[in-house]
Amino acid sequence: MASLAQQLQIVGGLRCPSSSISNGHLSRTQPPSPFFNHPKRIFTTKAAVAVSNAQTRDRMKLKEMFEEAYERCRTTPTEGVAFTVEDFHSAIEKYDYNSEIGSKVKGTVFSVDATGAVVDLTAKSSAFLPVREACIHGIKHVEEAGIVPGMREEFVIIGENEHDDSLILSLRQTQYDLAWERCRQLQAEDIVLTGKVVGANKGGVVAIVEGLRGFVPFSQVSSKSSAEELLEKDLPLKFVEVDEEQSRLVLSNRKAMADSQAQLGIGSVVTGTVQSLKPYGAFIDIGGINGLLHVSQISHDRVSDIATVLQPGDTLKVMILSHDRERGRVSLSTKKLEPTPGDMIRNPKLVFEKAEEMAQTFRQRIAQAEAMARADMLRFQPESGLTLNSDGILGPLTTDLPAEGLDFNEMPPAED
Repeated sequence: MASLAQQLQIVGGLRCPSSSISNGHLSRTQPPSPFFNHPKRIFTTKAAVAVSNAQTRDRMKLKEMFEEAYERCRTTPTEGVAFTVEDFHSAIEKYDYNSEIGSKVKGTVFSVDATGAVVDLTAKSSAFLPVREACIHGIKHVEEAGIVPGMREEFVIIGENEHDDSLILSLRQTQYDLAWERCRQLQAEDIVLTGKVVGANKGGVVAIVEGLRGFVPFSQVSSKSSAEELLEKDLPLKFVEVDEEQSRLVLSNRKAMADSQAQLGIGSVVTGTVQSLKPYGAFIDIGGINGLLHVSQISHDRVSDIATVLQPGDTLKVMILSHDRERGRVSLSTKKLEPTPGDMIRNPKLVFEKAEEMAQTFRQRIAQAEAMARADMLRFQPESGLTLNSDGILGPLTTDLPAEGLDFNEMPPAED
C-alpha cells in the first residue's frame, strides 16, 4: 500500500523528500518542507480528493442504472412500450406487399409525365405505370385517364425493370377484368348496347364494346352494307358469346335490331336523328333503324324544299305510321304531331313539346275507328248477341246500337 506521501505526490503532482518507515512510523531524514505547511496547498489537496470521490459515485450510479435497464430488457422487454407486437405485425402487413407478377398492390401516384406515372408503394424502390397500361382505351397521356399526383389506386404488377429493379404496374389489366364481368352481366340481362365498328375482315366486322374488341359476323348484320360502309359507324348490338378464357366476344346486330323493331308500335313517338335528305323525303335514324319521313308527312302545309325545314344531324320527334318488318321499312310522320297545320314549318319546337299529346289524340282516333268498324260488323251478325257500347266496350246486345247501323260520315278522318 502506498504511503500518504506517495498518494499526495500522485494527486497533487508534488515532489516530496525521501522518507522511510520504521516500526510503522514515518521517519524523515530531513525536516518537513515548508510547502506542506502552506494553508492554500492543504486546501487544494482536499478539493482534489473530493472531486475524485464524486466521480466515483457518479460512475457507480450509472453502472446501477445500466444493470437495471439490462435486467428489465431481459425479463420484461415490452413493459411501458405503447407499440405492441401486434402493432408491429400490423405495420408489416400495411407496408409490405407481394412483388410477384400478377399480384395486386396499392400505391399513390407521385408524379406524371408523357411516358407514364411514378407510383409510391412505400417500398425501397419506386414503381412505374407506363401510359399504355394506364387505361383500357388508347390515350396519349395518363392524365386523360384521370391519373394525377396524389391519387391512390390498386395496381397489378406485370413486370420488373432490369436496370433499376423497379416494378412495372398496370391499371389496364384490372379494367379488362371489370369489362369482361360487365359483358357477362349484359349478356345475362339480354341488353342492347352500342358498339363502334373499328375494323373488318372476310367474315365480319370488329366493334368496340365496353373497351373490348368484339366480332360481328356478316350473317349477324341486319343491313346489306359493305364492311367499308360500316367502318366508324355505331351499331346496336347484342351479345351472342362471352368467353373470357378463350378471349371470344361474339355480337349480333340482327338480334338487337329485332328487339328494337318489336318496340315500334303504330302511333308511338320516338326520337330520331336526320341521316340524309332526298328530294322525296328525309331518312331518320331511330335507334339503329332507318325510317323514311316522306315530304308529304312533314307538315300539313306544303314543303317545297326539305332543306328549309330539316338538316342532317337534326334531332326530332317522329310518330310511327307503319312498319313493314319483312322488308325492314318504317314510315314516319311529323305532320300528325302538329297542334295546328303548319307548325312544323313555323314552330317545330312546339311540335316536339306537344308530340306525345298529339300522338295520344291520334291513337284515340284510331281506336274509335276500329271500335266502330267492329260494331258495324256485329250489325250483320246479330246471332252473336254482342255489341259495343258508346265507350267501345264489347258487351250484350242493347238498344244503344241503332238497327240501321252507324253513320260513318260523322267519323273524323284518321289522318286529319
